[in-house]
Amino acid sequence: MTMTTQSITSITDGQKKQYLRFVEDAALRALKETALDKDGIQKLIENGDEFQARIVTGIKELSVSNQFADEEVQSSYTYPKGYKVKGITEQTNILRQLFPGIGFADEKLADQPLPPNAEGWFAIPKWEKFAPTYGEAVEKVLAMIGSKRKFYNYRDGQLGTEYLRQHAKTAKMFQKLGDEQKDHDILVVPAQFGLRHKGRSVRRAREVFAANEFGLGAFAIGIMLLTHPEREVQWEQLHVDCAGDEFSPDADGDFSLAPLFRFGGGRVRFGARWCGSAGGDYGSASAFVSQ
Repeated sequence: MTMTTQSITSITDGQKKQYLRFVEDAALRALKETALDKDGIQKLIENGDEFQARIVTGIKELSVSNQFADEEVQSSYTYPKGYKVKGITEQTNILRQLFPGIGFADEKLADQPLPPNAEGWFAIPKWEKFAPTYGEAVEKVLAMIGSKRKFYNYRDGQLGTEYLRQHAKTAKMFQKLGDEQKDHDILVVPAQFGLRHKGRSVRRAREVFAANEFGLGAFAIGIMLLTHPEREVQWEQLHVDCAGDEFSPDADGDFSLAPLFRFGGGRVRFGARWCGSAGGDYGSASAFVSQ
């Protein structure tokens, strides 16, 4: 597969310089360690096509992860017909009605072009504005969902720090967004609601995330469902994996599950499943930061 013009232009000048330096350094290192003589280097030159092909193969193997590649299935599921991303002002107004005193967002950020693979701009408050711990903040969001529609929490009483935590990359990326939008309670976040990673297990989705991409957890996705209740309304649709969180069902340090939201039996349901489970009716929601 050849590199497209779009993928080449998305690489920054700094990345190009670093890449070329690595290639040059590797070539000089190989020349030194193999102690090639005049005849050896000539043979290499004569086999230039094969030489280049091996370099390309090595780069592909290192840049594209095959880990958990078997945890992907074909999927024809998509979003419900009534769902679309609302404007950022409408979202923030909904949040202030649901959570009085939550504050404001830098709504002008939503006038910028979306990063590649993002579906829209979403209003996501800083969880620290809700509670002293992440799990308590999730509980408040789930309680609000339950006050607005039929809802069932399979993990009721299991949202303490020994059960639920943010994935390290997600915590780091939200810290970056918070620093960039430090004067606002509500962050303006470019994100996608699961379609990009449909049919992939959570850990496979994490493996193929772009460098600037990270999974969204139960707090963020719960907020997105409050501003976009149309996203989960029927059983035959794409449901949402929370790749930004890790869940330990026995509170024993084995955080091998991930939370999820789905719809069934006339209600939204919150639960968790093994992060290696791939289903065509699920997809991990994710967000992006500037590169």
